[in-house]
Amino acid sequence: MKKLLITGASGFVGGFLVEEALNRGYEVYAGVRNSSSKKYLKDDRIKFIHLDFGNKDKLKKELVAFAQENQSPFDYIIHGAGITKANRIQDYYDVNFHNTKHFIEAMQETNTIPTKFIQVSSLASFGPGNPHTLEPVNHHHTPRPVSSYGKSKLQAEEYFNTLTDFPYIILRPTTVYGPREKDLYTVFQMVSNGFEFYIGNKPQHLTFVYVKDLVTVTLDSLQSPMVRKSYFVSDGNSYLSSHLNHLIKKHLNKKTFKLTLPTPFVRALAFTLEKSFGLFGKTPTLNIERVKEFESTNWKVYTDDLFQDFNFKPQYDLERGVKETIDWYKQEKWL
Repeated sequence: MKKLLITGASGFVGGFLVEEALNRGYEVYAGVRNSSSKKYLKDDRIKFIHLDFGNKDKLKKELVAFAQENQSPFDYIIHGAGITKANRIQDYYDVNFHNTKHFIEAMQETNTIPTKFIQVSSLASFGPGNPHTLEPVNHHHTPRPVSSYGKSKLQAEEYFNTLTDFPYIILRPTTVYGPREKDLYTVFQMVSNGFEFYIGNKPQHLTFVYVKDLVTVTLDSLQSPMVRKSYFVSDGNSYLSSHLNHLIKKHLNKKTFKLTLPTPFVRALAFTLEKSFGLFGKTPTLNIERVKEFESTNWKVYTDDLFQDFNFKPQYDLERGVKETIDWYKQEKWL
């Protein structure tokens, strides 16, 4: 049985990765913080492990100890640990870049390199595409991340690109949604309460990937011969932001009041919320970083190589994914 480490296992995507990895017969090690919730990690087959990514010397000792205890290091690693919201800009770089670099260096220096290492990045690392041509974001484009989160993810990717003998794959999911997700959930909530909100007058071209499809292609990539390549991950379609609201309304059977908010007003609101939440050490869903992304109108991506290299066949378009998500929200009394 192959040993698979999934870091960030307590997160939204991580929980689904753990479940499917167990279904596929892996010996799953869930990398979690001591303070992490294990609400969706109840399977008795899960083996929990804490690795200190912030301290490379300690991390090296932990990797060596694991390899000695189990007669070999991890066979595969999916590195999903990171942060998407932070009170300090430096936190993005400390966690998303420096901790990742520590992890790779620790494996190299202790000879505990896995057969395959999947780096879960984000479309945010490249930023939006050209708003005038609406050409999908492609690998040959110059990355122009608009958020600190995206810039920290890009820095990690640039580090991977310097590695010549490390068996990595970089996956850049677009907007990931599905049961248990809490950020996009606010849109479902607003529609459920009878409101549709839009920022500015220009339509956004968005891309999505349902969490189960992302999990499928991530685990499939472990067994592929591909290494040292990167991929954008979406369901292969693009959607207007209004279409997402339309589908939520349809499956909630709701009518809504549409409200278009001027971008300067939303910026001011995000700034105020950040200051208010910051008093309690928290970061609101609507923050300055997110507003920068809302202002961008082209989030289309190139996915032909993803579909070809992994024979990826998404099972969920946006409508099917929204319906299943709403069913779960209702079942869990979130809506």
